[in-house]
Amino acid sequence: MPERSAATPDTVPLNTVSVVIPVLDDGPHLRRCLRALAAQTTVADEIVVVDNASTDDSADIARAAGARVVFCGERGIPAAAAAGYDAAHGDLILRLDADSIPEPTWVASMIDALSDPAVDAVTGGAVFHDGPVAGRVALSRAFLGTYAAFAFPALGHTPLWGSNMAFRRRAWNAVRGEVHVDPELHDDLDLAYHLGRRHRIRFVPGRHMRVSSRTVEPRRFVRCFRRGAGTVFAHWPGDLPPARWARLVRRRATRGDRAREVSAPGESRGSRSGAAR
Repeated sequence: MPERSAATPDTVPLNTVSVVIPVLDDGPHLRRCLRALAAQTTVADEIVVVDNASTDDSADIARAAGARVVFCGERGIPAAAAAGYDAAHGDLILRLDADSIPEPTWVASMIDALSDPAVDAVTGGAVFHDGPVAGRVALSRAFLGTYAAFAFPALGHTPLWGSNMAFRRRAWNAVRGEVHVDPELHDDLDLAYHLGRRHRIRFVPGRHMRVSSRTVEPRRFVRCFRRGAGTVFAHWPGDLPPARWARLVRRRATRGDRAREVSAPGESRGSRSGAAR
């Protein structure tokens, strides 16, 4: 990434942005998602739609909207998402699902959150755009709250959520050889395991995303929970929570020591300058 600007010492200039969307037989949802991406206040440099061997017109819809289509014959969201990240050209990779509807501020909010040089990945929440109107906000909060309550203790830090997340391409390149592509695992939770070991993940507040409530349908929710548990177990025993937490604490302490070492010379120069005057 470019060096920090002297005019804005707390931010890093950002270059290109890619949006990755895995899709399998989700043409109508994808069309609506792409329309929302075209209406962003900050438009992405490219949209990569990963066709996971769809039998409908998803790929045609993507091309008609100007997206770049990447084919992935290995079934499952983990493989499709990884193929999209590998194909993305942007310095920042934003990810959402075909049934997501980003608010016009979504891309801008992800770029702004990643302007902090200490942050390598970000994620946000959402509200449901379908289902009973009166319960959309409460139900979405309950769903995401359950996910956080399950994932945070397992990880020891903020989890990623595939319907609304972003990360630096260099961070993906650092872990791409480690991630699982088993279709019965959650790719976002798995990626959080690997990124969280050496990179900081931050939560982005605000209502920048709407998603489908079909995830909380009983059969889908059971499958979602089963895959979540499977993802956690896939990282044991090496990432058993107490051991992982201890490593994260040591790493954060080491980073803090290095930061103090870097700042110390500047402080010393200031002291000597003061004495000279």
